[in-house]
Amino acid sequence: MPAHTPRTILLTGASSGFGALTVRALAGAGHTVYAGIRHTATRNAPAVAELRRYATDHDIDLHAVELDVASQESVDAAVARVLAAHGRLDVLVHNAGHMATGPAEAFTPDELARLYDVNVLGAQRVNRAALPHLRDRGEGLLVWVASSSTRGGCPPFAGPYFAAKAALDALAVSYAAEILRFGIDTAIVVPGAFTSGTNHFTHAGAPADTARAAAYDEHYGALLTGLDQRLAALAPPDADATQVADAVVRLVAMPAGTRPLRTHIDPSRDGSEVVSAVADRIRADFFRRAGLEDLLTAGSSL
Repeated sequence: MPAHTPRTILLTGASSGFGALTVRALAGAGHTVYAGIRHTATRNAPAVAELRRYATDHDIDLHAVELDVASQESVDAAVARVLAAHGRLDVLVHNAGHMATGPAEAFTPDELARLYDVNVLGAQRVNRAALPHLRDRGEGLLVWVASSSTRGGCPPFAGPYFAAKAALDALAVSYAAEILRFGIDTAIVVPGAFTSGTNHFTHAGAPADTARAAAYDEHYGALLTGLDQRLAALAPPDADATQVADAVVRLVAMPAGTRPLRTHIDPSRDGSEVVSAVADRIRADFFRRAGLEDLLTAGSSL
């Protein structure tokens, strides 16, 4: 994919938050963008209508497509629709995710499994649907929207979500080496805690075991109630969630083989960028000692 040419892009989790901002920014940059949204005819119908109005008003190539990352059938159908319409798919943006807050003990194993299903297995379903096409073409880009929580300050009472994001990050790193020889780039976008401009905290899930959750109230009740305010206080007044969307646009525009492995957008400066730099350097050193240096992305070769 030469730089500065329009791409066909599929992004998951586009109904709100980073996803809604990013599909608009990508389409505004001249790309053909498919916004993966579940329940397009029911619960998210207003979001779809707003997306279509925005596309019409701004004369951009932006479309909603039914896509539920928890269903392989839905994912396969969404990818097939894009390929049928354009004959190509250049970029996948793994953005779909769901947050949950509360004492880790109070979440049932089934609840953790559902969080992993959306935040981790969903990306795997999309990859399995789309990567055969990208591999056959010998080019493409996978963008993974991760979280600074996997290596940064990692505040308490969001453990199930953080664990799922850590798994997503590990999966992305593994994919980076395994698809590089097919000409497919990997870019991991690492947002910090944006407590405004997204619905992450507003729509966060809560543990089903309310009795166990209540057992934490005496010692942690005030902290739990004000956790999002504590995080918001760390961010500067000009922190804007559109910075994440802008970072994705820049990564897509970069020439193949030059994209950094990680791009941090962390207004609260929780330290993830520092830890990741060390971890990625150690990984790069190990790859060189093992004779695998050709599998390092641009950002891993420091």
